[in-house]
Amino acid sequence: MASNFLLFLNQNRDSLHCHLYGDFDGMSAHELIHALKKHGKDYFEVFIDTNDLTQIHSFGIDVFQNNLNFITKKNSNITFIGRHKRRFAA
Repeated sequence: MASNFLLFLNQNRDSLHCHLYGDFDGMSAHELIHALKKHGKDYFEVFIDTNDLTQIHSFGIDVFQNNLNFITKKNSNITFIGRHKRRFAA
């Protein structure tokens, strides 16, 4: 995982908000995938905020997108927000 990557989860009754900070690489993608598999199914909506990412590695995007189909089967209401949202959406 990128040494400066941070993932913060904020929850309310109906939604989960994932805030990504720092550099996003392959290990960061695995951390996000794990969090979504563990917590995402419990919420009606999941928001992934990409605004505070400084560097996004292509390999990290590939790892995340290759696992996105499995995640969206469990929760189809995943919304990407922030200035890098287009890079994450499949």
